[in-house]
Amino acid sequence: MRAAEHELSTVADEAIAVAQRGSRAAETALLTMQERLEEPRWPAAIAIAAAIVFSALLPGKLTFGPPYSLPVFEAILLAVLMVVAPQSRPDEPSWHRRLAIGMIAVVNAANMLSLGFLINLLFNHNYPNGTRLMLSGVLIWVTNVLVFALWFWELDAGGPHRRLVDRAHGRRASDLLFPQMTTGDAEDAGWRPGFVDYVFVAFTTATAFSPTDTMPMSRVAKVLMMLEALVSLATIGLVAARAVNIIH
Repeated sequence: MRAAEHELSTVADEAIAVAQRGSRAAETALLTMQERLEEPRWPAAIAIAAAIVFSALLPGKLTFGPPYSLPVFEAILLAVLMVVAPQSRPDEPSWHRRLAIGMIAVVNAANMLSLGFLINLLFNHNYPNGTRLMLSGVLIWVTNVLVFALWFWELDAGGPHRRLVDRAHGRRASDLLFPQMTTGDAEDAGWRPGFVDYVFVAFTTATAFSPTDTMPMSRVAKVLMMLEALVSLATIGLVAARAVNIIH
């Protein structure tokens, strides 16, 4: 009788241990899935921080409002977003994404205003410092690339959180068609774009003034690419050419 009770107790202990291991495995799998459905915001935050620094480096004649007021405001928005939402998750509150989109819109509007001020300064005032002019044009052009990389990253397929959920369910709807989405290779089946991929799209659009290897599939993506190419063309074609004439 005692031997049977001991054997039964041993079997029960083993069953409990197996159940605990299964529970830990399930928790690990759940955490892994959650991690896959989360995308860090720090690459985008670095891009926004760089854009803020570039705007602060522009001459006062090319900025809106009191000196450094707009960069400080943008930095506060960025700090709030990174504190409340360091990760982009499918279950995050909708105001997190609205705050991110609003911040990108503010940075974009400020950069386009700086370009407008610069063009006005070129044609209506005497600007003898050609080197400073070229540096200002470079800062505006780089900021333009960063801002539209942020737009592509935040809006493609409904945003980072929606993209992750759709990819997890096998859906591949997208505003931008990356080459990896068309190969049909098994290795590319689980591929998903990261922030660097959107920086590349923005950079090639700004340099070629048109799509390169990544095609716009929606009207939103097409409008964004046209707007980015227009700003880039104005910066390079007008500002750089004028600056070279001033230097010579």
